[in-house]
Amino acid sequence: MNKRKIYLDYAATTSVDPLVFKAMLPYFREKYGNPGSLHKFGQEAIAALDKAREIIAKSIGANFNEIIFTGSATEASNLALRGIIKTLRIFDAGKIGKNQKYLIQNPRIIISAIEHESILETAKDLEQDGIEVIFIPVNKEGVVDLREIKKSLNDQTVLISVMYANNEIGVIEPISEIAKIISEFKKNKKQIYPLFHTDAVQAFQFLDCNVNNLGVDLMTLSAHKIYGPKGVGLLYAKGLKPLSNELARKGILFNNSFLKPIITGGGQEFGFRSGTENIPLIVGFARAIQLVGQKKLKELKRMRKIKDFFYKELRKAFSDVQIFNCYNTLPNIISVYFPGFSAQDVLIKLDQEGIEVSSGSACLMRAATKSHVLGALGFKNERILGNVRFSFGRYTKKDDIKELIKRLKKVLFN
Repeated sequence: MNKRKIYLDYAATTSVDPLVFKAMLPYFREKYGNPGSLHKFGQEAIAALDKAREIIAKSIGANFNEIIFTGSATEASNLALRGIIKTLRIFDAGKIGKNQKYLIQNPRIIISAIEHESILETAKDLEQDGIEVIFIPVNKEGVVDLREIKKSLNDQTVLISVMYANNEIGVIEPISEIAKIISEFKKNKKQIYPLFHTDAVQAFQFLDCNVNNLGVDLMTLSAHKIYGPKGVGLLYAKGLKPLSNELARKGILFNNSFLKPIITGGGQEFGFRSGTENIPLIVGFARAIQLVGQKKLKELKRMRKIKDFFYKELRKAFSDVQIFNCYNTLPNIISVYFPGFSAQDVLIKLDQEGIEVSSGSACLMRAATKSHVLGALGFKNERILGNVRFSFGRYTKKDDIKELIKRLKKVLFN
C-alpha cells in the first residue's frame, strides 16, 4: 500500500497555486506577443507587464519604475551587488563630472555571516576583484550584531546586505533597526552611501515588506517561494527614474542612478535587465503576490499553530531532540537535530517513507556542502551535519504533523 506523501520543504520551493496557473495560461498560447512589438499582440503583452509591475509595486509601497524583473532572486541580488560596484568603476577620475557623489575609491561591502549563497558567493567573488567585504557575525540565536555593523561603517562603505529572514533557521533580522543606523550615518556624513539591501525571499509570505517601513534601498523577492512560478524574481531599487522610455529601451542609464546593468542587450526593464520579458511568469508572480496579501494574517496565525504543535509533539516523542527555537523566527521553519543520526540518513529514511524534508538550503543540497549558517552560530560539526529543516506551507495540516511524528518514530527507533 502506497503511503500518503507529505511535503515539508516549502522553504525550498512551493507548488504553483491554481489561481496563479490560471492567470498565466493565456500568455503562453493566446496572448504570446513580445512586449517590445508595436502590434496588438505586443500591446497586450506590455499591458500585462505594466499591470503586474503596478500590482507588485503597490504591494510593497514602491513606485512603478522601482521594480526590475529578473530571471531569479539570485540574479536580482547579483544585480544589487554587482550593479552598484559597476557604477563606481565607470566613474573614474576622467569621467566624474556631475557624478561626483558616486566616486568611492576603495569600496566596502558589509554582509551578514548567514546570508543566502546568492549574496555570500557574490560578495566573495567581488572580494577577489579587490572589493573589501566585511562579514558581520551573528549571536547564538542567529541575530546580526548591530554594534559590529555600526563599527564597520566608514566613508568607503557602499552597500550593506542583510537578509530579512534566514532560509535555513528562519531567524528574523532587525531590518528597520539596521536602516536607522545607516540613515543616521549618512545624515552625519552627508553622503548617499551606504545603500541598504535585503533579501526578503523567505520573509514576504509572513512579514511586513513595505519598503518604506523597512527603510531599505534595495530588496530581492522570488515568485517560487510564494506559490508562483520558478524562473522569475525581482529587485526593488529605490528612486529610479527613467530618462525616457525611448532612451531606457536603448540601455541609457537613469538620471542619478546608483545601479548599472549586469545583463546588456535590448534595454528592457528600463535598461537594467535586457532580455525579452517573460510575461507568463511575471503575470504569475503578480497574482501570487496578490494572493499572499489576501491570506497573510490568517496564514501567519495558522502556521504558528502548526509549528507550535510540531514542537510539542517532537519534544514528547524524542526526549533528546535538539531544536533551534530562537524567540523571533518565521512561523514555517524549524531546524532539528536528532543526536546519533546524520541529516543524510534521516532525509533518505523519511524520503522512503514518503516525507520530503531537507537539511538546509536547496541551493547547496546536491553539493553536500556544510551549512555556513549553522557554522556561524557556533554549532559543532555533529550538529551541522545532522541538522534537518522542516518547513511548512499553505497545504500543511495538523494531520500531516501527526503522521510525520509517527513515521519519524519508525525510521529512528526501528
